[in-house]
Amino acid sequence: MSDPVELDPVTRITAAAVGEPGERTFYLQARSSEMVVSLLLEKQQVAMLSLHVDELLERIGKSVSAADPSVPDPDSLDLEEPVTPAFRVGQIGLGYDEARDLVLLQCEELIPEDETEEPVAEPARVRLWATRPQAFALARRGEREVAAGRPVCRMCGEPLEDGHFCPRSNGHRAITELS
Repeated sequence: MSDPVELDPVTRITAAAVGEPGERTFYLQARSSEMVVSLLLEKQQVAMLSLHVDELLERIGKSVSAADPSVPDPDSLDLEEPVTPAFRVGQIGLGYDEARDLVLLQCEELIPEDETEEPVAEPARVRLWATRPQAFALARRGEREVAAGRPVCRMCGEPLEDGHFCPRSNGHRAITELS
């Protein structure tokens, strides 16, 4: 098994999407000195990461607010070019080191389940150590990126497309409104 790539600590961390709504690709990207690591994520992973970062900060009793001057501006956390992903993320783990006051994001490579042969190598891993303000800003940016997509049906949660026939209405009427 190869050692995980470790950015300890990161100088910058963000989650962002590239492309048009409906065809976006989501990334988690971190920088430490001269090293930049980009990872592919699913939209739902970004949404859940944002939620769980907030829950972690609340659980440890060290919440952060947007008014804190050490919180990076989420609007300034664009992806650094070129964006070359190391791998697609399968699992994300969160932790907190109280002695160092750092949040840990551990990302593990997705190994497709349909492979019948034994994997040649262990999944790749990346460990990212961020300050609480950086993690808070990551969560805010992630929320904004997820919300910037296509509007979703209020009944089934699927994206509203022209002529969306909601399965919850048994296909009897098209749903186009957002409220």
